[in-house]
Amino acid sequence: MSAADGSRRDVTLISTADWDHPFWTNKQHVACSLAELGHRVFYVESLGLRPPRLEAQDLRSMVNRLVRGLRPPRRVRERVWVWSPLLIPGASRPWQQQLNRWILQAMVAFWQRWLGLRADLLWTYNPLTLRVFHPGGYRQLVYHCVDDLAAQPCMPVALIQRWEEQLCRASTAVFVTSRELERSRRPFNANTVYFSNVADLAHFRPARGGQLPLPADLQALPGPRIGFVGAVSGYKLDLALLHQLALQRPDLSLVLIGRVGEGDPGTVLQGLDQLPNVHLLGPRPYSQLPHYLAGFDLALLPCPINAYTRSMFPMKFFEYLAAGLPVVATNLPALQEFGGWDGVSLCPDPDAFLQAVDHGLARRRQGCWQPPELPEAWSYRGRTMAMLEHLQHRQDRWTAPVS
Repeated sequence: MSAADGSRRDVTLISTADWDHPFWTNKQHVACSLAELGHRVFYVESLGLRPPRLEAQDLRSMVNRLVRGLRPPRRVRERVWVWSPLLIPGASRPWQQQLNRWILQAMVAFWQRWLGLRADLLWTYNPLTLRVFHPGGYRQLVYHCVDDLAAQPCMPVALIQRWEEQLCRASTAVFVTSRELERSRRPFNANTVYFSNVADLAHFRPARGGQLPLPADLQALPGPRIGFVGAVSGYKLDLALLHQLALQRPDLSLVLIGRVGEGDPGTVLQGLDQLPNVHLLGPRPYSQLPHYLAGFDLALLPCPINAYTRSMFPMKFFEYLAAGLPVVATNLPALQEFGGWDGVSLCPDPDAFLQAVDHGLARRRQGCWQPPELPEAWSYRGRTMAMLEHLQHRQDRWTAPVS
């Protein structure tokens, strides 16, 4: 469903990520694909899910938010405007919460009028949305549940669970990215629909074929190179498994691209930073990721199995495949339906993981593996079109705004 067929919508998208975060997730990609389909998007940056911590990353975020929050919405591309709300962080007292609700409600309405946007569709990723925002003026409300955020470290679990249930019950539709999220959210809303994570295929396909120039820091590392892109955090990565892999395969360069401890300040690197064949490159801009993946021989998803990852569909899965890389992963529940794909190895234990790495590299050396051609259904544009079509069908049964 696009503007071309007369059904253009104005979408207020409440994110849990700031627009300029180095690793784009569903929030930015969905905003872009909505705009490409002809809809207009008012992107509201993260409202915060937890109280800030007195650490460098949180302090920088607060300073940046203060600077951005004093400015009007900025147009970041055609039909997409980004706004940074200035709210009391970690509001716990009733008067603070009431003030946050008033500020957010009033300022969203003000900027919508200023930009000439209608209140057609509220699309939120924040499970605490109804705590700070009343969606009654919108024709439809979508909760796009992409993670079990209550299972992340340092989160206010009871608070998130209480408000997330209310959000699910109030929503026109709940879109989820894993079967486990579908199972756990469906009791609150019968219109809970599974759409897996996908990838920006056009962005990552150029990594195939050896045509992209490699970044200097990667080119300096000896091959074969295997690696991971994303948050280097203890709740998302099995760091002990990576340590074992690096020790037992000293001929490999193990490359980790991402911020250490993001979302989990208690992350311990298990001695990885002391091994000569492990290279912690830190975060890299999204625009550069295809260049790094072009220099990998194999991609890793070495995730522990825990309360968070049982509901997680790793975004990197299709990005790796789009870039032409075989994938070795732990046996994540969300990936099991893809375990039969050529070049996808789902491993139940560390020994199987190491063997799959060896097997994947051998196939690359022998030239006997060809990466799959992913259909457009696995792109953000294709998935967004499918979600909008589902909402279009729901309009006949939508009788009143959420109250």
